[in-house]
Amino acid sequence: MTGIPGSIDEVERLLAGQGYVAARSLAVVVFLALKLGKPLFLEGEAGVGKTEIAKAISAALGRRLIRLQCYEGLDAASAVAEWNFAAQMIAIRAGETGGREHLFSEEFLIERPLLAAMRPQVGGAPVLLIDELDRTDEPFEAYLLEALSDFQVTIPELGTVKAPSPPIVILTSNRTREVHDALKRRCLYHWVDYPGFERELQILNARVPEASAQLSREIVAFVQRLRAEDLFKKPGVAETIDWAKCLLALDVIQLSPEVIADTLGAVLKYQDDIQKLSGLEARRILDEVRKGLQ
Repeated sequence: MTGIPGSIDEVERLLAGQGYVAARSLAVVVFLALKLGKPLFLEGEAGVGKTEIAKAISAALGRRLIRLQCYEGLDAASAVAEWNFAAQMIAIRAGETGGREHLFSEEFLIERPLLAAMRPQVGGAPVLLIDELDRTDEPFEAYLLEALSDFQVTIPELGTVKAPSPPIVILTSNRTREVHDALKRRCLYHWVDYPGFERELQILNARVPEASAQLSREIVAFVQRLRAEDLFKKPGVAETIDWAKCLLALDVIQLSPEVIADTLGAVLKYQDDIQKLSGLEARRILDEVRKGLQ
């Protein structure tokens, strides 16, 4: 287990050790979240590294990562705990209930992510990732207020479970809808943007070091150029990394219009976007990219 970093530079080094190249502004807000024990709310386009920051922090600090993947209709029972009704029924039929108190005891409780994050963990307080919060409904956001304010959850039959040591909480949102101000006020906030050319190249070198310098530069420059196009969904850093791995698997040395046409599905995820970039358009962009790299 690694202790909480004592400086912003140390945060950058710890994350870099996990292959995560963080912008200085992100390293600052991560340092403050860890130092102050505040939840960190990250917004940004899909694929820019919001989820990966929680994984990197968990690995760097040697803490358990507990992930709550959000979805429409998520409720407290699915996020906190559920009762094992089947086991309760078996106990009733076996005559081993010992009263209502026994039926609603820890023995019959199925632990979910929020409750698990409030429990003592080997190696210190865990990293709790509440991923894609914008997919949930507003009632669930309201339920989270207690967990984020007091680091505790309430189970009606058992009472309140409070974390002995507050978990490191990372919340992410792709901003498909606005998250309520009451929840944001309990967090430090940061917008994770697409990286510039040099930082994205650093990220690619860290995550796909086998790629040659020339190929890496062409990949990053091409993806950066794609983000300037009028696309339904712009490619994120995750797509840059995936594309590089695909090209390496095909033993590609440098980009060509033919290679781009064959592998564009690793970068773009909508057919309309792929059609828009096929043929002469891909060749034009590649020519512009190569001129810019000279």
